[in-house]
Amino acid sequence: MLIAAIRGYCATVHYCVDLVGRSVAYIMPALALVVAYEVLARYFLNHPTIWAYDLSLFMFAYIAALGGAHAQQRRAHINVDILYLNVSARTQSLFNLLSYSLALFFMLVIIDISWDKFIEAIEFNYRRQSEWAPHMHHFWIMSMVASGLLAAQLSSDILADLYYLLSGKRLLANDNQEEDDEH
Repeated sequence: MLIAAIRGYCATVHYCVDLVGRSVAYIMPALALVVAYEVLARYFLNHPTIWAYDLSLFMFAYIAALGGAHAQQRRAHINVDILYLNVSARTQSLFNLLSYSLALFFMLVIIDISWDKFIEAIEFNYRRQSEWAPHMHHFWIMSMVASGLLAAQLSSDILADLYYLLSGKRLLANDNQEEDDEH
């Protein structure tokens, strides 16, 4: 029963992270259009916008931050392969548990700080220091959501690695871990 609940949690996290990661990818063409429009307006029409630079910064931040959990799910983050690939799958799981635990702690710190910054941005009406001067509170909401998604993915990965260490089997059928301890 407990293992079924853990599997259900992990599968739900994987689904949500995959959905957000794929959805955020659609911001990339919009970002390219904003940048292309600014280049056209600035260099060909000699009439630069006051909003394109800020908007492109925010869009890129959204793509990078919200895509972090998807990258974690796909194991696309940087790893020290020279050591990691030369140890057994169980030792890899131990390495994963250590690094995922540290990353999870960091994500929880970022959520806490982002909440304080969000409240501060609302209270003092913080705006980006530019001619357009857009509000900044949405950035801190995105930071909390992105960190929460990554924290959920990390917790799912921690549970999967713990299960693998204890049972020698994968928790989910689509896990990237090897089933046997041989390498």
